Amino acid sequence: MANVIPDPRAAVVKVRPEREMATAQRLPYFVGISAQTAGATGLSMYMVVVPPGGHAEPHFHAGYETAIYQLEGRVETRYGPGLRESVITEAGDFLFIAPGVPHQPFNLEPHAVARAIVARNHADEHEQVVPYDPAADA
Repeated sequence: MANVIPDPRAAVVKVRPEREMATAQRLPYFVGISAQTAGATGLSMYMVVVPPGGHAEPHFHAGYETAIYQLEGRVETRYGPGLRESVITEAGDFLFIAPGVPHQPFNLEPHAVARAIVARNHADEHEQVVPYDPAADA
């Protein structure tokens, strides 16, 4: 069977987010690539902004992987049962979070935002974010 080349007008899509999207994590996300913006079927990419001294709500992603590239700032991500483990990422660092791993990022900078690019192997920006209570695993 021959490879089918998609219509070139649909094969390349430029996206410039015009506004932030509210998320279950309670952080501003700017949707880049997704099913709705670009017709993606197997991935999504966003920019997330963590306000100075801010943090996301504890959560995990059901059934898909997350990759993060830290653009600026210093973020401590607490993860695992009870959020007892921790890793700090700085500009230039990559972070992988496996499906189902509870986590919560904290911006360590009190006066500067932290920005990161987030990619997932799920194309819908209304992904399956599941709230997590660290006290349940204490």
